[in-house]
Amino acid sequence: MESAAEPFGVPAAEVPAEDFLTLDDTGRVQAAYPFAATPTEHVVQIAGGPTVWSMCAIDALGIPVMLGTDAVMTSTDPVTGDPVRVEFTGGKTTWQPATAVVYYGARPGTGPAAAVCCRYLRFFTTRATAEQWTGQQTQLSGAVLDQTEAERLGADISGPLLTTPAR
Repeated sequence: MESAAEPFGVPAAEVPAEDFLTLDDTGRVQAAYPFAATPTEHVVQIAGGPTVWSMCAIDALGIPVMLGTDAVMTSTDPVTGDPVRVEFTGGKTTWQPATAVVYYGARPGTGPAAAVCCRYLRFFTTRATAEQWTGQQTQLSGAVLDQTEAERLGADISGPLLTTPAR
Protein backbone atom coordinates (compact mmCIF):
# COMPACT_ATOMS: atom_id res chain seq x y z
CA MET A 1 0.00 0.00 0.00
CA GLU A 2 1.35 3.40 -0.97
CA SER A 3 1.91 5.84 1.87
CA ALA A 4 0.58 9.39 1.66
CA ALA A 5 4.17 10.66 1.53
CA GLU A 6 5.44 8.44 -1.31
CA PRO A 7 4.23 10.79 -4.08
CA PHE A 8 6.64 13.33 -2.57
CA GLY A 9 9.59 10.96 -2.85
CA VAL A 10 9.63 9.86 0.78
CA PRO A 11 9.18 6.12 1.41
CA ALA A 12 6.74 5.28 4.23
CA ALA A 13 9.55 3.79 6.33
CA GLU A 14 11.33 7.16 6.37
CA VAL A 15 8.36 9.38 7.22
CA PRO A 16 8.77 9.34 11.02
CA ALA A 17 12.50 9.99 10.66
CA GLU A 18 11.71 12.96 8.43
CA ASP A 19 9.65 14.25 11.36
CA PHE A 20 6.71 15.66 9.45
CA LEU A 21 4.38 12.68 9.84
CA THR A 22 4.26 10.43 12.89
CA LEU A 23 2.57 7.05 12.67
CA ASP A 24 1.60 4.63 15.41
CA ASP A 25 2.41 0.91 15.30
CA THR A 26 -0.60 0.21 13.09
CA GLY A 27 0.29 2.90 10.55
CA ARG A 28 -2.32 5.40 11.75
CA VAL A 29 -1.36 9.05 11.62
CA GLN A 30 -0.57 10.41 15.10
CA ALA A 31 0.69 13.79 13.97
CA ALA A 32 1.21 15.80 10.81
CA TYR A 33 3.73 18.37 11.90
CA PRO A 34 2.94 20.67 13.70
CA PHE A 35 -0.58 19.30 14.26
CA ALA A 36 -1.48 16.37 16.51
CA ALA A 37 -4.23 14.00 15.33
CA THR A 38 -5.33 13.25 18.88
CA PRO A 39 -5.94 15.59 21.83
CA THR A 40 -2.90 17.09 23.54
CA GLU A 41 -2.59 19.69 26.27
CA HIS A 42 -1.78 22.33 23.63
CA VAL A 43 -4.98 23.63 22.05
CA VAL A 44 -4.97 26.19 19.23
CA GLN A 45 -8.19 27.98 18.28
CA ILE A 46 -7.59 29.32 14.78
CA ALA A 47 -9.47 32.59 14.13
CA GLY A 48 -12.45 31.87 11.89
CA GLY A 49 -11.40 28.23 11.71
CA PRO A 50 -11.13 25.00 13.62
CA THR A 51 -9.73 24.20 17.03
CA VAL A 52 -6.67 21.97 16.64
CA TRP A 53 -4.04 20.35 18.85
CA SER A 54 -0.34 20.89 18.49
CA MET A 55 2.43 18.46 19.28
CA CYS A 56 4.12 20.88 21.73
CA ALA A 57 4.20 24.45 23.02
CA ILE A 58 6.64 25.60 20.35
CA ASP A 59 4.43 24.14 17.60
CA ALA A 60 1.39 25.91 19.09
CA LEU A 61 3.25 29.23 18.91
CA GLY A 62 4.24 28.55 15.29
CA ILE A 63 0.83 27.58 13.93
CA PRO A 64 -0.62 31.12 13.58
CA VAL A 65 2.62 32.30 11.95
CA MET A 66 2.55 29.35 9.53
CA LEU A 67 -1.11 30.00 8.65
CA GLY A 68 -0.81 33.80 8.62
CA THR A 69 -3.80 34.18 10.91
CA ASP A 70 -4.78 35.08 14.44
CA ALA A 71 -5.18 32.33 17.02
CA VAL A 72 -5.54 31.65 20.72
CA MET A 73 -3.34 28.98 22.27
CA THR A 74 -4.21 27.40 25.60
CA SER A 75 -2.35 24.91 27.71
CA THR A 76 -1.80 23.97 31.35
CA ASP A 77 1.19 24.31 33.64
CA PRO A 78 2.04 20.67 34.52
CA VAL A 79 3.14 21.66 38.04
CA THR A 80 0.26 23.86 39.18
CA GLY A 81 -2.51 22.85 36.76
CA ASP A 82 -3.08 26.56 36.11
CA PRO A 83 -3.94 27.68 32.57
CA VAL A 84 -1.58 29.42 30.19
CA ARG A 85 -3.14 31.43 27.36
CA VAL A 86 -1.39 33.10 24.45
CA GLU A 87 -3.35 35.32 22.08
CA PHE A 88 -1.79 35.96 18.67
CA THR A 89 -3.53 38.95 17.07
CA GLY A 90 -2.20 40.97 14.15
CA GLY A 91 1.30 39.55 14.62
CA LYS A 92 1.45 40.48 18.31
CA THR A 93 1.12 38.17 21.28
CA THR A 94 -0.40 38.60 24.71
CA TRP A 95 0.49 36.03 27.37
CA GLN A 96 -1.62 35.19 30.42
CA PRO A 97 -0.22 35.06 32.95
CA ALA A 98 2.34 37.69 32.01
CA THR A 99 5.00 35.56 33.77
CA ALA A 100 4.48 32.50 31.53
CA VAL A 101 7.48 30.79 29.92
CA VAL A 102 8.22 27.71 27.79
CA TYR A 103 10.59 24.90 28.60
CA TYR A 104 12.51 23.66 25.55
CA GLY A 105 14.11 20.29 26.22
CA ALA A 106 14.80 16.79 25.00
CA ARG A 107 15.70 13.40 26.35
CA PRO A 108 18.88 11.68 25.18
CA GLY A 109 18.71 9.71 21.96
CA THR A 110 17.66 10.10 18.39
CA GLY A 111 14.39 9.82 16.55
CA PRO A 112 11.49 12.01 15.54
CA ALA A 113 10.71 15.07 17.63
CA ALA A 114 7.44 13.45 18.69
CA ALA A 115 9.44 10.81 20.55
CA VAL A 116 12.50 12.78 21.68
CA CYS A 117 11.28 16.22 22.68
CA CYS A 118 7.59 17.02 22.18
CA ARG A 119 6.65 15.95 25.71
CA TYR A 120 9.30 18.33 27.05
CA LEU A 121 8.32 21.48 25.15
CA ARG A 122 5.74 22.84 27.54
CA PHE A 123 4.14 26.02 28.79
CA PHE A 124 4.59 27.04 32.44
CA THR A 125 3.02 29.88 34.40
CA THR A 126 6.39 30.97 35.82
CA ARG A 127 10.11 30.28 35.46
CA ALA A 128 10.00 28.80 38.99
CA THR A 129 7.45 26.13 38.06
CA ALA A 130 9.40 25.32 34.89
CA GLU A 131 12.57 24.88 36.94
CA GLN A 132 10.71 22.81 39.54
CA TRP A 133 9.36 20.48 36.83
CA THR A 134 12.68 20.12 35.03
CA GLY A 135 14.39 19.34 38.33
CA GLN A 136 12.12 16.29 38.60
CA GLN A 137 12.91 15.00 35.10
CA THR A 138 15.81 12.58 34.87
CA GLN A 139 18.07 12.63 31.82
CA LEU A 140 16.47 15.77 30.42
CA SER A 141 18.45 18.64 28.97
CA GLY A 142 17.17 21.98 27.79
CA ALA A 143 16.43 25.54 28.81
CA VAL A 144 13.64 27.79 30.00
CA LEU A 145 12.75 30.22 27.20
CA ASP A 146 11.24 33.62 27.82
CA GLN A 147 8.23 34.61 25.73
CA THR A 148 10.21 36.35 23.00
CA GLU A 149 12.59 33.40 22.59
CA ALA A 150 9.70 30.90 22.47
CA GLU A 151 7.75 32.97 19.94
CA ARG A 152 10.82 33.36 17.72
CA LEU A 153 11.56 29.63 17.83
CA GLY A 154 7.95 28.73 16.98
CA ALA A 155 7.96 31.19 14.07
CA ASP A 156 11.35 30.01 12.82
CA ILE A 157 10.34 26.33 12.87
CA SER A 158 6.72 26.39 11.70
CA GLY A 159 6.48 29.75 9.92
CA PRO A 160 8.08 28.65 6.63
CA LEU A 161 6.35 25.25 6.40
CA LEU A 162 3.73 26.36 3.88
CA THR A 163 6.00 28.53 1.77
CA THR A 164 7.29 27.22 -1.51
CA PRO A 165 11.00 27.69 -2.06
CA ALA A 166 12.00 29.75 -5.09
CA ARG A 167 13.18 27.67 -8.03
